[in-house]
Amino acid sequence: MYKMQLQENDQNQVNDQVGPNAYEEKQVDEFPNLSQNQNLMSKKAKKTFIIICGIAVIAGTLTGFGAYKLKNKNGGNVAQVENVTVEDANKVKNGDVFGVQDKDTFADNATGYVEAGGVEGEGSHKLLREGGDSQTVALTSSVVDLDKLVGFEVKLYGETHKAEKAGWFMDVGRVEVVNTEAEAPIQTLD
Repeated sequence: MYKMQLQENDQNQVNDQVGPNAYEEKQVDEFPNLSQNQNLMSKKAKKTFIIICGIAVIAGTLTGFGAYKLKNKNGGNVAQVENVTVEDANKVKNGDVFGVQDKDTFADNATGYVEAGGVEGEGSHKLLREGGDSQTVALTSSVVDLDKLVGFEVKLYGETHKAEKAGWFMDVGRVEVVNTEAEAPIQTLD
């Protein structure tokens, strides 16, 4: 009996040593496709990501195309531009319009006398208005050649920008000629 007990103890010790390893081996054997399942999930995730990206690109393209068509619904260009040229300078008359043809494009407007030179280095031209220096608008424009409008009374349409020295700084997009034989308003020192 003692011998039998020794054999059982020896067997238990062997089982204790083999037991955990045997379980791990059994676990691996029970789930042989575990790494394949992980790869399969990875492939599914990649495929889903590619599909979502494709849908996003298509939706973005269609949105941009729709916006383009909506803006051009009136036909032709969004902003029709006509620049003043050297030949036109002597032929400018009251009521002429230069620049962007749609005056609703620009939120800001001012009327006054165009003079060359900016306000203390800001702008290429200035718009003199009644009320003195504090009412003067520094001007710049990439649409209209303001040099050809010097000496005219005009109504300007544009976009206001931050000024450092001028009271008002405008980027001009549209000009309506009011008077080609205008005189500069009397400027008073403020």
